[in-house]
Amino acid sequence: MRRAAEQRPELVRKWREEVYPAIKRRAELEGRGHPLGDETGLRNDDVRGRSFAKRGKTPVVRVLNKRFGRSIISTITNRGQMRWMVFKGALDAGDLPDFLARSRGKAQGVPHLDNLPVHHAKVLRPWLEKHKERIELFFMPGYSPELNPVEVANADLKKNVTSAPPPRTEEQLVENILAHYRSVSKKPKHIKSYFGHPDVRYAA
Repeated sequence: MRRAAEQRPELVRKWREEVYPAIKRRAELEGRGHPLGDETGLRNDDVRGRSFAKRGKTPVVRVLNKRFGRSIISTITNRGQMRWMVFKGALDAGDLPDFLARSRGKAQGVPHLDNLPVHHAKVLRPWLEKHKERIELFFMPGYSPELNPVEVANADLKKNVTSAPPPRTEEQLVENILAHYRSVSKKPKHIKSYFGHPDVRYAA
């Protein structure tokens, strides 16, 4: 187990014991959801899982020398809801409003995000002000990914996608990612299970 040296334990405690419970109560009183969000990425040369070979020989998995990947932003709720968006490159300030606009009518409410600088971009402020009746952002303590249940969901994504044969095309990689999300989004109990990890059980 590793923890960032920059993490501030007092902010982590305050988030668990004061900030998040207050957000949750407010969301419930207002009839809103309170999804938690995060970003991750996958590449075609990220291969995990088991393989086989003759005794004494190292298994070899052949991957393309050309590398390609996709980024994903997703949110989940402790009610078993999931929303996602797959895109090229790193998340920029233009992607976040697009994702929030697409998901606000379904997982609407007060998304909780980590402190990635793009989440605080000034260009987001006019959009958030315009849609403040539907969406409000709250930010988790910095350097504390273990507080976010979406990290568990991201690990599940990578486990399932990277254990399959390496994709030969970008289209195949995208389809593998989408197939995982389509499957999981139909299983509320599976999504709720992400909140069973000891570090994120406070949000269950």
